[in-house]
Amino acid sequence: MTESRFAIDLTPPDVTPYRRGNTGIEYVTTLDSGRPGPHAVINALTHGNEVCGAIAIDALFRLGVRPTRGRLTLALSNVAAYETFDPENPYASRCVEEDLNRLWSADALDGRRDSVELRRARRLRPVFDSADLLLDVHSMTNDTAPLTLCGRTARGRELARRLGYPSWIVADEGHASGRRLLDYGAFADPDGTRTALLVECGQHWKAGTAEVAVETCLRFLLMADMIDADQALPRLRKRDEPLRVVEVTQAVTARTDSFSFTRAFAGLEVLPRAGTLIAHDGGTPVLTPHDDCVLIMPARRAKAGQTAVRLGRLAP
Repeated sequence: MTESRFAIDLTPPDVTPYRRGNTGIEYVTTLDSGRPGPHAVINALTHGNEVCGAIAIDALFRLGVRPTRGRLTLALSNVAAYETFDPENPYASRCVEEDLNRLWSADALDGRRDSVELRRARRLRPVFDSADLLLDVHSMTNDTAPLTLCGRTARGRELARRLGYPSWIVADEGHASGRRLLDYGAFADPDGTRTALLVECGQHWKAGTAEVAVETCLRFLLMADMIDADQALPRLRKRDEPLRVVEVTQAVTARTDSFSFTRAFAGLEVLPRAGTLIAHDGGTPVLTPHDDCVLIMPARRAKAGQTAVRLGRLAP
């Protein structure tokens, strides 16, 4: 019996064939069309237990995807954590020493601290510094509908709308505990041009999550006009869900290690009344701050200093 209440439906692929790459950085491969165009990066395995990203990168290689313009880089970030994945304890391989997706600030990258994840982030930094477009592939603890995080820039929101899939788009500022890759450097500059999206493809180990990951990657490359439609369309399903944008109004950071929700929220619930009790943080009640409050990605176990849940409202 695994620690997870979810079945492990996905089989982690062997990614060792991609270790050598061609960039001098392990598990990073750049495919150059030889024609002018953007540098697009698809990144996966920021967290070692998010198997769908490895499946998506493996699928792109197996499909023989090549950019028709610009450059395409396929990166597997935290393979050290991925290699420890154990279906009997599937949450343990999220990281080796610390969360790789909280390290993307100059203070962390240029500081004196050291960890497995920091060394890897510093090695990958030039890849992301050179990206014009970034798709960062993730999955979620809860069985929540797939969603795209677009940060706070107008161009991030517009790129998510152009991508058009998943149908939920969330505009937020990240976490108090550290910067995500989505928020790194030029990606978050309000006056910049480089743009990043983070896609949460579904529950970590459901079969459909991998399908979402592959489809999102193909749609991303189609949107960037970097692959031929004939190569992607057979793998795409008809989508007619309306786009819904949630603007995050508050990120709830746990103050104690005894943060607990009043019930099992999956995420994307819309609570109609302000002041609705949703959790206790030690002895402090946590209430919705406004009517029609949308809950975004409630944490499975929030420790002090970590984001427990984000709260938002649907944009008009």
